[in-house]
Amino acid sequence: MVKLTNNAVHKIQELLESASESENALRIFIKPGGCSGFSYGLALDALKSQDHVFKIQGISVVVDSASLDLVKGSEVDYVQNFTGEGFQIWNPNAISTCGCGSSFHTNDQVGQPGSCL
Repeated sequence: MVKLTNNAVHKIQELLESASESENALRIFIKPGGCSGFSYGLALDALKSQDHVFKIQGISVVVDSASLDLVKGSEVDYVQNFTGEGFQIWNPNAISTCGCGSSFHTNDQVGQPGSCL
């Protein structure tokens, strides 16, 4: 299970309103790379048969099986501050993160560290 803050819900609803019909869910995924081993990804996407689907305040949040254990219990927020605005993920499974906050590794999985993009 993942969670969305109210700020994230409002921003995702806004993005979904202008998205194509096939982009009807928020996909949270993990890919190898980044300073700490894994990097987060967020995208508007279509549901796929192998996805785990969570309904949060009317929004379909989908996570593929390979990413599920790495993001389980995470919270997605949308923040606006003096440095800019964007989505942030708080992940209770991450034991180490990089300075940019978009890369992490867990106690069990270290991924493939590389450059942060």
